[in-house]
Amino acid sequence: MSEAKRIQPRSGGRLIADALVAQGVTHAFCVPGESYLDVLDGLYAVRNRIQLVTCRFEAGAVHMAEAFGKLTGRPGVAFVTRGPGACHASIGVHVAMQDSTPLVLFVGQIPFEETDRDSFQEVDYRRMFAPLAKWVTQIDDAARVPELIAHAFDVATSGRPGPVVIAISEEMQKKLVEVPDIGPAAVLPPHPAPDAVPRLMEMLGRARRPLAILGGSRWSEAGRAAIREFLLANDLPVTVAFRRMGLFDGTSPNYAGDLGVGADAALVAKAKEADLILAIGTRLGEPVSQGYTLFQMAGESAGGTPIVHVHPEQSEIGRVYRPALGIVSDLDAFAEAARAAKPVASPPWSGWRAELRALREKQAVAPDYAGPLNFAVALQEMEKVLPPDTIYTTDAGNFATWPNRFMHVGEKQDFLGPTNGAMGYSVPAAIGAKITFPERTVVAFVGDGGFLMTGQEIATAFHHSVNPIVVVVNNSMYGTIRMYQERTYPGRISGTALTNPDFARFIESFGGHGETVERTEEMVPALKRAMASGRPALIEVRLSPEQITNRATVADLRAQAQKAAEAAGRAPIAQAHRAPSPRRQGPRLR
Repeated sequence: MSEAKRIQPRSGGRLIADALVAQGVTHAFCVPGESYLDVLDGLYAVRNRIQLVTCRFEAGAVHMAEAFGKLTGRPGVAFVTRGPGACHASIGVHVAMQDSTPLVLFVGQIPFEETDRDSFQEVDYRRMFAPLAKWVTQIDDAARVPELIAHAFDVATSGRPGPVVIAISEEMQKKLVEVPDIGPAAVLPPHPAPDAVPRLMEMLGRARRPLAILGGSRWSEAGRAAIREFLLANDLPVTVAFRRMGLFDGTSPNYAGDLGVGADAALVAKAKEADLILAIGTRLGEPVSQGYTLFQMAGESAGGTPIVHVHPEQSEIGRVYRPALGIVSDLDAFAEAARAAKPVASPPWSGWRAELRALREKQAVAPDYAGPLNFAVALQEMEKVLPPDTIYTTDAGNFATWPNRFMHVGEKQDFLGPTNGAMGYSVPAAIGAKITFPERTVVAFVGDGGFLMTGQEIATAFHHSVNPIVVVVNNSMYGTIRMYQERTYPGRISGTALTNPDFARFIESFGGHGETVERTEEMVPALKRAMASGRPALIEVRLSPEQITNRATVADLRAQAQKAAEAAGRAPIAQAHRAPSPRRQGPRLR
């Protein structure tokens, strides 16, 4: 029997579902819409192959898919409806783009015969998503479904990984066609050029103060082990890029801290003293480079620190900083090649490495913060009782600098955070992580502002029977903006104070486990009860609004602003007499 006779007519909607099966997709996250009703029916037909996760908000669905992509290295898949649904989803697309996470987003679309009539919810997605995605396409011909979806998965995972957006027109999903499925292409990853690692080792052999910066995405477990062995064999001090703490063991004597937003000033100063930078996998963007101040853009030719930049996308190498050596390679492949190289004999930088480690240990010591809750101590006690394979997720905000500074992400743990600074990421990312790896403990850190952006996604956790633990750090304000406000306009609080619910009672209303922590010694017992409950859990940590950052109080910032004004010869800055008190609806204490 010929191949043509074996192919049965299928609708475009069913073809999309079958194309996902052909690409090895196991999970898809969605908010349903009538614009892709036929795809939903196709997914019903493959429900034993693909778990369809029903979410409550499009941004939440894409954040869950993005977390899946971060953890597995395979493209996360999400479906949203047209118009408003696509607009909500764009936040997650931006996260995936800046975080280099493989993602494929499907957007339901109007019938193509209505194009350019300003039809109901009509948007030109090629124009809308062009700056946010690696590739944007629209499928109007059902016969091209297998081809275009296969290409979308190739684009999402090749070079620098990232998001692809596919609009699927409504009537295309109904059309019956006879075409075969297309599976993944057998593509070997790019390896370092033959002289790449020898040249790197030659440069390393001449160094006295080298520093490695580890970043990027799609590291496999084997790749992470290989790069760790290379770094340890050469006794290199290792930093991680912004929100990439899961790439290197934070308890290792070679770990020097993270180079990102809120990095230790002492580490930043030492990084400027380095005589060789090994940037492995990371982009050298604004957070890592501390606002483009850490290195000389013209590179070694202008007297700057020589940089060896390893990245899977050639166009990313030299995009901002001219490297002394650029190595285009799959990160796992580079790690294996580097591990095979003979280490530097008796490296002369052991003292330099120890000095950087001492700085890391010093900054991780919990200060004696005023008040009954020392959040730094609470976090360090908390990490002692969490499993060694815990997955952490974090949101954007000042609260996020506390886990960065005081916690030590272990070798088998993962840490997911939005490098684009998207609030509302952590809770859905934690749910996506728990759905991806239900056997692992997942802890989400989120501020009170970020939680009320996507905290309703906790309903998805109940619906799909997973139990993440959410730690809401509540200081009744948009803390980051308030920090900048106090630095520039001290005491003149505008637009940053918040009124919050009782968060523990919020999750209890779903049937979850709620706790409220106001003292240091309450944290670990609350965590243990949350873990033992077996239900989605939330721990509200009531942090003093006065402790605006882990390094400064509101009074400190006001004093600094006043001192700066006086030094500049300006008149004293007018300040309000007192900050507005945080407001809470419902009872303050439970």
